[in-house]
Amino acid sequence: MNLVVVSNRVARGKANEPMTGGLAAALLPVVENSGAIWVGSSGRVRDGAQEPFAEIESLGAGALALLDLPAAHYGGYYEGFANSALWPAMHSRPDLIRATREDYMSYREVNAFMARALLRFRKADTAFWVQDYHFLALGAELRDLGVSEPIGFFLHTPWPSRAVMSGVPHHRELIEAMLAYDLIGFQTEEDCENFLSYAQSDLGLRVHDGVITSCHGRTRAAVFPIGIDPGQFAQLAAKASTHPDVSRLRRSLNGEKLAIGVDRLDYSKGLTNRIKAFDRMWQLHPSLARTVSLLQIATPSRGAIEAYGNLQSEVAKLVSDVNGQHGEVDWTPIRYLNKGYGQAVLAGLYRTAQVGVVTPLQDGMNLVAKEYVAAQNPVDPGVLVLSKFAGAANELDTALLVNPHDIDGMARTIAMALSMPLTERRMRWEAMMKKLRGHTIQQWFADFTDALNDCRLDRNELAPVIAKTAFWPFRKASNSNARYH
Repeated sequence: MNLVVVSNRVARGKANEPMTGGLAAALLPVVENSGAIWVGSSGRVRDGAQEPFAEIESLGAGALALLDLPAAHYGGYYEGFANSALWPAMHSRPDLIRATREDYMSYREVNAFMARALLRFRKADTAFWVQDYHFLALGAELRDLGVSEPIGFFLHTPWPSRAVMSGVPHHRELIEAMLAYDLIGFQTEEDCENFLSYAQSDLGLRVHDGVITSCHGRTRAAVFPIGIDPGQFAQLAAKASTHPDVSRLRRSLNGEKLAIGVDRLDYSKGLTNRIKAFDRMWQLHPSLARTVSLLQIATPSRGAIEAYGNLQSEVAKLVSDVNGQHGEVDWTPIRYLNKGYGQAVLAGLYRTAQVGVVTPLQDGMNLVAKEYVAAQNPVDPGVLVLSKFAGAANELDTALLVNPHDIDGMARTIAMALSMPLTERRMRWEAMMKKLRGHTIQQWFADFTDALNDCRLDRNELAPVIAKTAFWPFRKASNSNARYH
């Protein structure tokens, strides 16, 4: 199989450079080792109506193809519909959904642009694997260009309930377009069930044993929990002890314990509740003052979106208030950093911390939780405090699971983690490592591509007798380049 992987962003994979997100960190090793071509945005935009141009560079056994996306539509596609409508919906925040019709049209135009770009990589044995919510409609665009090869899709975020999804403008058109994919993968059973429920109840389609029958043919929906390479991450953590950033952190602790949180600055990550929980912990347990601090790394993102700008101000003020309340002239309770770190440094920081705090309000998987576990010293492992609303909680069930909305409950659990005996820490860590070794990133890649290969069906033969245009409302106007509905 000649595999073409598609995502909004790609990773260069330099060990000393910050990763831009869980998706990039996850895909990097499989592309390097599998020989796949990874197609995504170059991070630049281009004016005019030029056809797609890809800049190719090698990546291990594979390659990267970087595209300049159309300037006229990028803002509406990325900051508009993808991240102001779909992202809040996927994380069950319908109150934050903001999108105009122009944003939606730009989203569709960029999906169409990407489809045209992918044609140059098409061969007789090609399969396309599309990643994440930026490209829900890409499969339908490829079918519209005559692509009959297997096309799979994997969603890295959660998929919300029918009630939340119905708050997304044009939600029906988008989900109908998604049924052009042969295989749709989700992180958890709940996500998959939510999608199948929408297809059956809102679209009135036949759903049997995870297979949806529509005018596009048959689409299989299944669960493929994403993993990491725990052995490689453990090696990174062991080697990172001599890195200057890690060494300085250890020296600065002066024997006190450390908790660590590593997140993008996003409202789905539960940062304000986490900081309030530490504030509450020091109130409930004054003896823990000066004995434990929190290192919170919060990498800014999507600053042009109002909700993100507001969050950045809110978190910064909250950190300042907590430090002012509990801090001393020679002790800072919360070390708050607004910058990213490369995987090698992060691995060393994780290993230094006695507690990993991963408390999103909603998350597809959360690979930070898995990385924290893999980075621990087997002789003296730390404790993972994990939100039960992260996909990782389905596997890492020997972590200390918390409700991120329960501030007092989190405060008590963090205090419990700090005093947990070594025997219990080892028992919990070993159980989690067993799960990580059984569900690696390599296994995820193999499971999905094997399932996609099995989906080589004759879609035309299986499709019901329904005109394709009934589920595909967009066509080029004869006298313009604009799409219409």
